[in-house]
Amino acid sequence: MDGLMDKINGENGGFFSASSDIPLKLIIDTDPGIDDSMAILMAFQSPELEILGLTTVFGNVTTEDATRNALLLCEIAGRPDVPVAEGSPEPLKGGTPRVADFVHGSDGLGQISLPSPKAQKSKMTASEFLVDKVLEFPGEVSILALGPLTNLALAIKRDSSFASKVKRIVVLGGAFFALGNVNPAAEANIYGDPEAADVVFTSGANITVVGINITTQVQLTDDDLLELRESKGKHAQILCDMCKFYRDWHVKSDGVYGIFLHDPVSFVALVRPDLFTYKKGVVRVETQGICVGHTLMDQGLKRWNTNNPWSGYSPVEVAWTVNVVEVLNYARKLLMKP
Repeated sequence: MDGLMDKINGENGGFFSASSDIPLKLIIDTDPGIDDSMAILMAFQSPELEILGLTTVFGNVTTEDATRNALLLCEIAGRPDVPVAEGSPEPLKGGTPRVADFVHGSDGLGQISLPSPKAQKSKMTASEFLVDKVLEFPGEVSILALGPLTNLALAIKRDSSFASKVKRIVVLGGAFFALGNVNPAAEANIYGDPEAADVVFTSGANITVVGINITTQVQLTDDDLLELRESKGKHAQILCDMCKFYRDWHVKSDGVYGIFLHDPVSFVALVRPDLFTYKKGVVRVETQGICVGHTLMDQGLKRWNTNNPWSGYSPVEVAWTVNVVEVLNYARKLLMKP
């Protein structure tokens, strides 16, 4: 059985067997954000990971605020030594970025009056940091992308070998054959920079995409949040304080008495890909018109007579089903870990 599991783990590229003692090198590209904060602190609670750094992007907050929040989360985790590299303040095509302060609060962390971080951001930009680490450890660095994909697209444009040298990219983004959460066509991270998403999805990198058609299936209810608050989890109290704003928005927006675990579910897909099933296909992103930000995968069900915009690109892996109970249990275990 151990041999079989090792084989499965190796094929999935991110799951650790019990016998593995080599940590996975990880960079988290993020726009924290309350559920980003949960995923980041879960990562810091995972000894099988070596977190090389955080890179920041706009989305839930401005890029500047995302950097502040990332620095603060590293300090909360007891890891102020982890570098935080600030990314692009705007999408690839420019313009004012969309900021979801109505979901996460004006500071992105639920408006609970947290102190300013003491640490300073890296002197490197996010795209420089991403390229530097992937070149330093070719084939070893995984990236968990929790916001718009601007920084990754800039890294791909900066270094043509980046896509082939990164170990794996797990993306929270898209809504595959389901409604979006910005409008019926689009999910927020892809809508935030559709041009960047299309660059990343067609880059040839080893990519797993976890859409909100998957992440909205996994929720912490009000009872779960109360259990978390009453637990001995190292970060349980501060996360529950943050989550009050997030939970109240879910009630108003979706009629959900609890919270969707978008970013934590994507983190679980990185470390426990066996808890999901996948389909592979070329994914393209609409960059204009009323469906801007829409993600559409060619499932390979038809042999096309002529070339089309999906032709000639490498497929990516799209999460198709999720073991809700086991993913929730895995997330709860980390969130409640002392």
